[in-house]
Amino acid sequence: MVLAPKRAALVVIDPQNDFMDPKGRAWPVVGEAVTEQKLIPHLHQLFAAAKASGMVVAISPHHYYHWDHQWKVQGPLEVFQHDIGIFDRKGPYTLEGFEGSGADFLPEFKQYILDGQTIIASPHKLYGPQVNDLSFQLRKQHVDQVIIVGMLSNMCVESHVRDFLEQGFEVAVVRDAIAAPKLPEGDGNLSALINFRYMANGLWTTDETVKMMKR
Repeated sequence: MVLAPKRAALVVIDPQNDFMDPKGRAWPVVGEAVTEQKLIPHLHQLFAAAKASGMVVAISPHHYYHWDHQWKVQGPLEVFQHDIGIFDRKGPYTLEGFEGSGADFLPEFKQYILDGQTIIASPHKLYGPQVNDLSFQLRKQHVDQVIIVGMLSNMCVESHVRDFLEQGFEVAVVRDAIAAPKLPEGDGNLSALINFRYMANGLWTTDETVKMMKR
């Protein structure tokens, strides 16, 4: 994959407090990987470089409303998230209680996300972008290459990667700008990287990606 910044987008998945802040509800299971990967400083580098190059930047967030807690069919991660209230919001048409909540964006990233230029897609509900408007928004910007970063590597990130590939996008993953839980059953980040090596058009480091953005 040869990056063409004029037709590429940086897609950041779930840059939210519940995943990336030590006070977040999911920090006990993801904090080790976030720290090891130096995820926050790497995302800073990528946001800044993408903005400087004029690339499209898009956020694919995760938000849950009260009716989502009434799902009758759920998988293990869904049960976990609903039980502890990850990404909960009062509703789609109110910001009551949103500022500083677990569903809010990490404060360090707001300078990039809330600059009036970044696309904030409608929320994805499970893992992939099939039910939000992310792909539609990118197509409307003539984007056909995506650089994917964020969380969780083996769930939301991998699901976004697979869906974009199926839609015909060229897809790169920044291997040190993703993170996932480490559980007794295995390392989510490692399992995702193994699959990305087979599937992704590019598997780059942050430094490599920033250099390509500056060309």
